[in-house]
Amino acid sequence: MDEFVRRGYAHPEVLVSTDWVASHLHDPAVRIIESNEDPLLYASGHIPGAVEVDWTADLNDPVRRDYLTREGFEALMSRLGVTPETTLVFYGDKNNWWATYAFWVFQLFGHRNARIMDGGRLKWELEKRPLTREKPSYPPTTYRAPERDDATIRAFRDQVLAHVQARKPLVDVRSPAEYSGERLHMPDYPNEGALRGGHIPGAVNVPWSRAINPEDGTFKPADALRAIYEGEQGLRPDDDVIVYCRIGERSSHTWFVLTYLLGYQRVRNYDGSWTEWGNLVNVPIER
Repeated sequence: MDEFVRRGYAHPEVLVSTDWVASHLHDPAVRIIESNEDPLLYASGHIPGAVEVDWTADLNDPVRRDYLTREGFEALMSRLGVTPETTLVFYGDKNNWWATYAFWVFQLFGHRNARIMDGGRLKWELEKRPLTREKPSYPPTTYRAPERDDATIRAFRDQVLAHVQARKPLVDVRSPAEYSGERLHMPDYPNEGALRGGHIPGAVNVPWSRAINPEDGTFKPADALRAIYEGEQGLRPDDDVIVYCRIGERSSHTWFVLTYLLGYQRVRNYDGSWTEWGNLVNVPIER
Protein backbone atom coordinates (compact mmCIF):
# COMPACT_ATOMS: atom_id res chain seq x y z
CA MET A 1 0.00 0.00 0.00
CA ASP A 2 3.01 2.31 0.47
CA GLU A 3 3.13 2.84 -3.30
CA PHE A 4 -0.46 4.09 -3.30
CA VAL A 5 0.16 6.29 -0.26
CA ARG A 6 3.03 7.93 -2.14
CA ARG A 7 0.69 8.64 -5.05
CA GLY A 8 -1.41 10.70 -2.67
CA TYR A 9 -4.71 8.85 -2.88
CA ALA A 10 -7.43 9.58 -0.33
CA HIS A 11 -8.06 5.86 0.21
CA PRO A 12 -4.90 3.97 -0.79
CA GLU A 13 -6.20 0.84 0.93
CA VAL A 14 -8.71 0.25 -1.87
CA LEU A 15 -5.93 -0.63 -4.34
CA VAL A 16 -3.59 -3.61 -4.41
CA SER A 17 -0.57 -4.20 -6.63
CA THR A 18 0.12 -7.13 -8.91
CA ASP A 19 2.88 -8.11 -6.45
CA TRP A 20 0.33 -8.22 -3.63
CA VAL A 21 -2.02 -10.39 -5.68
CA ALA A 22 0.83 -12.73 -6.65
CA SER A 23 1.65 -13.22 -2.96
CA HIS A 24 -2.00 -13.93 -2.04
CA LEU A 25 -2.94 -16.45 -4.73
CA HIS A 26 -3.51 -19.16 -2.13
CA ASP A 27 -4.88 -16.99 0.65
CA PRO A 28 -8.30 -18.41 1.67
CA ALA A 29 -9.34 -14.98 2.98
CA VAL A 30 -8.96 -13.46 -0.50
CA ARG A 31 -11.05 -14.06 -3.59
CA ILE A 32 -9.78 -12.73 -6.91
CA ILE A 33 -12.50 -11.76 -9.38
CA GLU A 34 -12.03 -11.16 -13.09
CA SER A 35 -14.66 -9.10 -14.89
CA ASN A 36 -14.22 -8.29 -18.58
CA GLU A 37 -15.98 -6.82 -21.53
CA ASP A 38 -14.62 -9.63 -23.73
CA PRO A 39 -16.38 -12.85 -22.63
CA LEU A 40 -13.64 -15.02 -24.13
CA LEU A 41 -10.74 -13.64 -22.11
CA TYR A 42 -11.34 -15.47 -18.84
CA ALA A 43 -11.60 -18.84 -20.59
CA SER A 44 -8.40 -18.15 -22.55
CA GLY A 45 -6.40 -17.63 -19.37
CA HIS A 46 -6.86 -15.93 -16.00
CA ILE A 47 -5.00 -15.37 -12.75
CA PRO A 48 -4.74 -18.72 -10.92
CA GLY A 49 -7.63 -19.10 -8.49
CA ALA A 50 -9.61 -16.21 -9.97
CA VAL A 51 -13.36 -16.58 -10.49
CA GLU A 52 -15.34 -14.85 -13.22
CA VAL A 53 -18.15 -12.34 -12.76
CA ASP A 54 -19.89 -11.75 -16.08
CA TRP A 55 -21.38 -8.26 -16.10
CA THR A 56 -24.31 -9.32 -18.30
CA ALA A 57 -25.21 -12.72 -16.88
CA ASP A 58 -24.24 -12.24 -13.22
CA LEU A 59 -24.95 -8.59 -12.41
CA ASN A 60 -28.11 -7.78 -14.37
CA ASP A 61 -31.74 -8.74 -14.01
CA PRO A 62 -32.55 -11.13 -16.89
CA VAL A 63 -35.74 -9.27 -17.88
CA ARG A 64 -35.84 -5.68 -16.60
CA ARG A 65 -33.11 -3.13 -17.17
CA ASP A 66 -31.88 -3.23 -13.60
CA TYR A 67 -29.37 -5.01 -11.43
CA LEU A 68 -29.81 -8.27 -9.60
CA THR A 69 -31.87 -8.36 -6.41
CA ARG A 70 -30.59 -8.96 -2.90
CA GLU A 71 -31.50 -12.64 -3.26
CA GLY A 72 -29.64 -12.81 -6.57
CA PHE A 73 -26.58 -11.18 -5.05
CA GLU A 74 -26.63 -13.59 -2.11
CA ALA A 75 -26.79 -16.52 -4.54
CA LEU A 76 -23.87 -15.09 -6.57
CA MET A 77 -21.73 -14.64 -3.48
CA SER A 78 -22.57 -18.13 -2.27
CA ARG A 79 -21.55 -19.55 -5.65
CA LEU A 80 -18.25 -17.64 -5.51
CA GLY A 81 -17.60 -19.14 -2.09
CA VAL A 82 -17.18 -15.87 -0.22
CA THR A 83 -18.39 -14.49 3.10
CA PRO A 84 -18.83 -10.85 4.17
CA GLU A 85 -15.34 -11.05 5.65
CA THR A 86 -13.68 -12.20 2.39
CA THR A 87 -11.41 -9.64 0.72
CA LEU A 88 -12.49 -9.33 -2.91
CA VAL A 89 -9.94 -8.21 -5.47
CA PHE A 90 -11.34 -7.14 -8.85
CA TYR A 91 -9.40 -6.90 -12.10
CA GLY A 92 -10.14 -7.11 -15.80
CA ASP A 93 -9.63 -5.86 -19.32
CA LYS A 94 -10.03 -2.33 -20.71
CA ASN A 95 -7.87 -0.86 -17.92
CA ASN A 96 -10.21 -2.19 -15.24
CA TRP A 97 -13.22 -0.49 -16.79
CA TRP A 98 -15.46 -3.54 -16.15
CA ALA A 99 -13.73 -4.41 -12.88
CA THR A 100 -14.74 -1.05 -11.41
CA TYR A 101 -18.25 -1.60 -12.77
CA ALA A 102 -18.52 -4.90 -10.89
CA PHE A 103 -16.95 -3.24 -7.84
CA TRP A 104 -19.64 -0.51 -7.99
CA VAL A 105 -22.48 -3.05 -8.19
CA PHE A 106 -21.02 -4.94 -5.22
CA GLN A 107 -21.01 -1.67 -3.27
CA LEU A 108 -24.76 -1.36 -3.87
CA PHE A 109 -25.00 -4.41 -1.61
CA GLY A 110 -22.51 -3.16 0.96
CA HIS A 111 -19.52 -5.49 0.46
CA ARG A 112 -16.97 -2.93 1.63
CA ASN A 113 -14.04 -5.36 1.88
CA ALA A 114 -13.23 -4.93 -1.82
CA ARG A 115 -10.16 -3.83 -3.76
CA ILE A 116 -9.05 -3.13 -7.33
CA MET A 117 -5.80 -4.57 -8.71
CA ASP A 118 -4.00 -1.55 -10.12
CA GLY A 119 -3.20 -2.02 -13.81
CA GLY A 120 -5.68 -4.85 -14.25
CA ARG A 121 -5.18 -7.63 -16.73
CA LEU A 122 -2.87 -5.52 -18.91
CA LYS A 123 -0.25 -5.03 -16.19
CA TRP A 124 -0.41 -8.68 -15.11
CA GLU A 125 0.23 -9.78 -18.69
CA LEU A 126 2.99 -7.20 -19.30
CA GLU A 127 4.82 -8.58 -16.29
CA LYS A 128 4.46 -12.09 -17.75
CA ARG A 129 2.83 -13.41 -14.63
CA PRO A 130 1.10 -16.82 -14.70
CA LEU A 131 -2.27 -17.40 -16.33
CA THR A 132 -4.29 -20.60 -16.24
CA ARG A 133 -7.34 -22.04 -17.96
CA GLU A 134 -8.25 -24.11 -14.94
CA LYS A 135 -11.51 -22.95 -13.38
CA PRO A 136 -11.36 -23.04 -9.58
CA SER A 137 -14.09 -24.51 -7.43
CA TYR A 138 -14.86 -23.20 -3.96
CA PRO A 139 -17.30 -24.59 -1.39
CA PRO A 140 -20.53 -22.58 -1.41
CA THR A 141 -21.21 -20.29 1.51
CA THR A 142 -24.30 -18.83 3.15
CA TYR A 143 -24.08 -15.12 2.41
CA ARG A 144 -26.51 -12.54 3.79
CA ALA A 145 -26.65 -9.10 2.18
CA PRO A 146 -28.62 -5.95 2.97
CA GLU A 147 -31.23 -4.65 0.56
CA ARG A 148 -29.71 -2.97 -2.49
CA ASP A 149 -28.84 0.66 -1.74
CA ASP A 150 -30.10 2.67 -4.69
CA ALA A 151 -29.83 6.02 -2.90
CA THR A 152 -26.20 6.57 -1.94
CA ILE A 153 -24.08 5.92 -5.05
CA ARG A 154 -26.73 5.50 -7.75
CA ALA A 155 -28.69 8.22 -9.58
CA PHE A 156 -31.95 7.97 -11.54
CA ARG A 157 -33.27 10.15 -14.34
CA ASP A 158 -35.50 12.37 -12.19
CA GLN A 159 -32.57 13.05 -9.88
CA VAL A 160 -30.41 13.90 -12.88
CA LEU A 161 -33.05 16.33 -14.16
CA ALA A 162 -33.15 17.98 -10.74
CA HIS A 163 -29.35 18.16 -10.85
CA VAL A 164 -29.53 19.97 -14.19
CA GLN A 165 -32.10 22.44 -12.90
CA ALA A 166 -29.99 23.13 -9.79
CA ARG A 167 -26.85 23.54 -11.94
CA LYS A 168 -24.94 20.95 -9.95
CA PRO A 169 -21.87 19.20 -11.42
CA LEU A 170 -22.33 16.49 -14.05
CA VAL A 171 -19.42 14.62 -15.64
CA ASP A 172 -19.87 12.98 -19.04
CA VAL A 173 -17.07 10.41 -19.33
CA ARG A 174 -17.73 9.43 -22.96
CA SER A 175 -15.56 10.29 -25.93
CA PRO A 176 -15.61 13.88 -27.25
CA ALA A 177 -17.49 12.73 -30.37
CA GLU A 178 -20.25 11.20 -28.26
CA TYR A 179 -20.37 14.26 -26.03
CA SER A 180 -20.74 16.62 -28.99
CA GLY A 181 -23.47 14.52 -30.57
CA GLU A 182 -21.35 13.63 -33.60
CA ARG A 183 -21.64 9.96 -32.65
CA LEU A 184 -24.30 7.96 -30.82
CA HIS A 185 -21.77 5.35 -29.68
CA MET A 186 -18.06 4.67 -29.35
CA PRO A 187 -16.09 3.82 -32.49
CA ASP A 188 -16.37 0.12 -33.35
CA TYR A 189 -19.28 -0.34 -30.93
CA PRO A 190 -22.95 -0.83 -31.79
CA ASN A 191 -25.47 1.84 -30.95
CA GLU A 192 -27.34 0.82 -27.77
CA GLY A 193 -30.48 2.43 -29.13
CA ALA A 194 -30.21 6.14 -28.30
CA LEU A 195 -32.29 8.19 -30.74
CA ARG A 196 -30.58 11.52 -30.06
CA GLY A 197 -26.96 12.52 -29.66
CA GLY A 198 -25.39 15.16 -27.46
CA HIS A 199 -24.97 15.54 -23.71
CA ILE A 200 -26.93 16.45 -20.60
CA PRO A 201 -26.98 20.26 -20.22
CA GLY A 202 -24.20 21.57 -18.00
CA ALA A 203 -22.17 18.36 -18.10
CA VAL A 204 -18.41 18.66 -18.55
CA ASN A 205 -16.60 16.12 -20.72
CA VAL A 206 -13.76 14.17 -19.08
CA PRO A 207 -13.23 10.85 -20.88
CA TRP A 208 -12.79 8.08 -18.31
CA SER A 209 -9.49 6.92 -19.79
CA ARG A 210 -7.73 10.18 -18.91
CA ALA A 211 -7.35 8.82 -15.37
CA ILE A 212 -5.15 5.97 -16.62
CA ASN A 213 -1.50 5.62 -17.61
CA PRO A 214 -1.93 4.03 -21.06
CA GLU A 215 1.38 2.16 -21.00
CA ASP A 216 0.41 -0.19 -18.16
CA GLY A 217 -3.20 0.60 -17.20
CA THR A 218 -2.36 1.94 -13.73
CA PHE A 219 -4.10 4.94 -12.21
CA LYS A 220 -2.42 8.32 -12.47
CA PRO A 221 -1.25 9.86 -9.17
CA ALA A 222 -3.61 12.07 -7.22
CA ASP A 223 -1.92 15.33 -8.25
CA ALA A 224 -2.42 14.51 -11.93
CA LEU A 225 -6.03 13.50 -11.31
CA ARG A 226 -6.74 16.71 -9.42
CA ALA A 227 -5.26 18.70 -12.29
CA ILE A 228 -7.77 17.05 -14.63
CA TYR A 229 -10.95 17.17 -12.55
CA GLU A 230 -10.31 20.22 -10.40
CA GLY A 231 -7.78 22.31 -12.30
CA GLU A 232 -9.44 21.93 -15.69
CA GLN A 233 -13.09 21.44 -14.69
CA GLY A 234 -13.36 23.18 -11.34
CA LEU A 235 -14.76 20.24 -9.37
CA ARG A 236 -14.26 20.14 -5.62
CA PRO A 237 -14.29 17.21 -3.15
CA ASP A 238 -17.41 18.54 -1.40
CA ASP A 239 -19.42 18.81 -4.65
CA ASP A 240 -22.53 16.73 -5.27
CA VAL A 241 -21.45 15.04 -8.52
CA ILE A 242 -23.28 12.74 -10.94
CA VAL A 243 -21.25 10.84 -13.56
CA TYR A 244 -22.62 9.08 -16.64
CA CYS A 245 -21.67 7.46 -19.96
CA ARG A 246 -23.86 5.21 -22.15
CA ILE A 247 -24.96 2.44 -19.76
CA GLY A 248 -23.04 3.29 -16.58
CA GLU A 249 -19.99 1.11 -17.12
CA ARG A 250 -17.35 3.70 -18.09
CA SER A 251 -18.75 6.15 -15.55
CA SER A 252 -18.29 3.61 -12.75
CA HIS A 253 -14.56 3.94 -13.42
CA THR A 254 -14.72 7.71 -12.94
CA TRP A 255 -16.96 7.21 -9.89
CA PHE A 256 -14.19 5.03 -8.42
CA VAL A 257 -11.50 7.63 -9.18
CA LEU A 258 -13.42 10.54 -7.66
CA THR A 259 -14.68 8.60 -4.64
CA TYR A 260 -11.66 6.56 -3.58
CA LEU A 261 -8.61 8.14 -5.16
CA LEU A 262 -9.61 11.79 -4.68
CA GLY A 263 -11.90 11.40 -1.67
CA TYR A 264 -15.07 13.04 -2.99
CA GLN A 265 -17.89 12.60 -0.51
CA ARG A 266 -20.93 12.57 -2.81
CA VAL A 267 -20.55 10.92 -6.22
CA ARG A 268 -23.39 8.99 -7.86
CA ASN A 269 -23.34 6.93 -11.03
CA TYR A 270 -26.27 7.45 -13.41
CA ASP A 271 -26.39 3.96 -14.91
CA GLY A 272 -29.35 4.84 -17.15
CA SER A 273 -26.86 7.17 -18.84
CA TRP A 274 -27.17 8.17 -22.48
CA THR A 275 -29.02 5.03 -23.53
CA GLU A 276 -31.88 6.26 -21.37
CA TRP A 277 -31.44 10.05 -21.61
CA GLY A 278 -31.07 10.01 -25.40
CA ASN A 279 -34.46 8.29 -25.67
CA LEU A 280 -36.46 10.30 -23.12
CA VAL A 281 -39.24 12.54 -24.36
CA ASN A 282 -39.04 16.21 -23.42
CA VAL A 283 -35.71 16.29 -21.59
CA PRO A 284 -33.08 18.90 -22.42
CA ILE A 285 -30.06 18.01 -24.57
CA GLU A 286 -27.04 20.10 -25.51
CA ARG A 287 -24.68 19.69 -28.44
